[in-house]
Amino acid sequence: MSLLSPRNTKDQTRTRKPLSDSSPVTDAQTSKNLKHERVSRLDSSGAYDREAYDARRENRMAARKKAEEEAGCTDYKKMYEEALSTNERLKTRLQGSKQELVLVQTQLQRAKQRKMTVSERSTDRSIETEKREACALQKKISDMEDEVKVQTELKNENQRLKDENGALIRVISKLSK
Repeated sequence: MSLLSPRNTKDQTRTRKPLSDSSPVTDAQTSKNLKHERVSRLDSSGAYDREAYDARRENRMAARKKAEEEAGCTDYKKMYEEALSTNERLKTRLQGSKQELVLVQTQLQRAKQRKMTVSERSTDRSIETEKREACALQKKISDMEDEVKVQTELKNENQRLKDENGALIRVISKLSK
């Protein structure tokens, strides 16, 4: 098979894709570069230069690989930063809920103390009000405890996702080497 034989039609219909969509290259520049590249494949006598072609191919592949690595690392970094911000937001929310829980528990304690003093007064109306307050506070406490459980589960899930993210980053870095 000679070096100057025409390629099959399948190879001729392929078009080159730019390395990234963010490069500001116009269609005219792209076609000019492709034409220059085709002309540069041939030496002055019109013969095909295999070594130069291989060198250009290796350069293109290295540039494409580098662009893919940069795009991949940026995405994982963004995901990691989002996970950190979510974790901080959940920690703040959990701390606020714990403070509110302590406040409600102190209110319940006060209500119980008032209940003892109310029993001494022995008025039916105040006893019913205190019972309603105690029930409402107990319900609020149980709701807050449920919320703390949910936030703890979310915190654990967030930590698991961070660990998985770190593992994925390590795998990608090993694959890119």
